[in-house]
Amino acid sequence: MDVNLLTIPAFATRDTIHVVVESPRGSHLKLKYEPRWEAMGISRPLPVGLTFPFDWGFVPSTRGPDGDPVDAFVMWDVASFPGVVLECRPLGLLQVEQNAVNFDRSRRIRNDRLIALPTAARRESGWSKIDDIPQRIRDECVQFTVAAAALEGKDVIVLGWRGARDASELVSGFSRQQERG
Repeated sequence: MDVNLLTIPAFATRDTIHVVVESPRGSHLKLKYEPRWEAMGISRPLPVGLTFPFDWGFVPSTRGPDGDPVDAFVMWDVASFPGVVLECRPLGLLQVEQNAVNFDRSRRIRNDRLIALPTAARRESGWSKIDDIPQRIRDECVQFTVAAAALEGKDVIVLGWRGARDASELVSGFSRQQERG
């Protein structure tokens, strides 16, 4: 059965969302879902020395200001695989602004990263908000975000962190899904 991963509902339940993994933790490649193939393709290699610190993917049935689905970091200590769909609790947002690479480069757009915790996570199961994630890990996510975009013509500015409610509202605001599970 063929399934376009972009059409999976954004919300799994009232309190949880779906995240489709593109690039697993430890990957040196940024993968991107290609709906016309219903498969992952290579977006680009990361700069030398960088790997994804956590699974990276998107919230399906959403569209952010950059035209792509809402980006998501999946905060747990294991790596999954490209195409895996995880049910997650939103923990917060890393607010990011960048130049509009695919459009007018002089225009600035928001490209926030949702921070999500899989409901299947065991060691991080006590995390319920962004402040539960150690500051060092949050700082490293900021540095990764800046470094990963450094050579791609993206002028990235990290604006800060927001909480779980803001993350859920972002998904709701950019969701193409009208009703929740």
